[in-house]
Amino acid sequence: MVKIPPYLKKGDLIGVTCSSSKMELPVAEYAAAVLNSWGYRVHMGITVGTSFHNFSAPDELRLEELQDMLDDPEIKAILFGRGGYGMVCILDKLDFTRFRKHPKWLCGYSDVTALHAHVQQHYGIPTIHSMMCSGITADTFEDEYVHSLSAALKGKAYRYTTAAHPLNKEGKATGELVGGNLSMLANLSGTSSQIDTKGKILLLEDIGEYRYNVDRMMYNLKRAGWLDKLAGLVVGGFSDGKETDTPFGQTEYEIILNLVKDYKYPVCFGFPSGHGAANYALKLGLKHELRVGAKSILSEL
Repeated sequence: MVKIPPYLKKGDLIGVTCSSSKMELPVAEYAAAVLNSWGYRVHMGITVGTSFHNFSAPDELRLEELQDMLDDPEIKAILFGRGGYGMVCILDKLDFTRFRKHPKWLCGYSDVTALHAHVQQHYGIPTIHSMMCSGITADTFEDEYVHSLSAALKGKAYRYTTAAHPLNKEGKATGELVGGNLSMLANLSGTSSQIDTKGKILLLEDIGEYRYNVDRMMYNLKRAGWLDKLAGLVVGGFSDGKETDTPFGQTEYEIILNLVKDYKYPVCFGFPSGHGAANYALKLGLKHELRVGAKSILSEL
């Protein structure tokens, strides 16, 4: 049975930590001010605004801070500062004993995908694939994508609609929503954090990858069994794609379609999720309905 973390109410405390790459303190402080304006208190971790090479801090400190926030009963949600790289370095050392008894919302995307996948596969606790502090800025704080995080934390169900895409495969599917960043999912393939995707709706997105590598990662997922028993597939943004001197010959969406075209489930391309400005909050681990037709609709059930 799914154990849903309590939704937030005014006055609740949100922890902000950088468990992966470093970020500038003023960026996180601006995001914290927006969270304050929503009625929440914010505890800013010591990994915010610090640096250790590309990381925010050494593994031991990032681990200690995330563990403390997972265990702290006063913290009702954790919003990660940014992604980058580093979550996988500390993932196996985290102790989820207290978190399982008193779950809280874990909010982020990109490198946080490793944590999302691990928590869903081992403990069946929903998490939120969403904007992080790095995406809450003076230009975005009033937009629908940032507000979708606010609504998700309050427990509001959503129904997101996006225009039809010429590569879509029409149909209807119901299942738990899982997934996130393609690079992270491929990296987790064959590990204890690999998600059981049978009967589920899989979300994929990425940024800055060579197109041949997107093809290679998709073959990884296919050969490892991620794709063959899905209920449906939602493909978000694939921004800043790269080419070698000799172009690969397919876009990211064409690459993905080539790997899933023979399956019977619906596929939605161009869903507003990923590293771009269009990034709706999505509750991973909860049941959703996907309808792909004249337009695509993803609804929390």
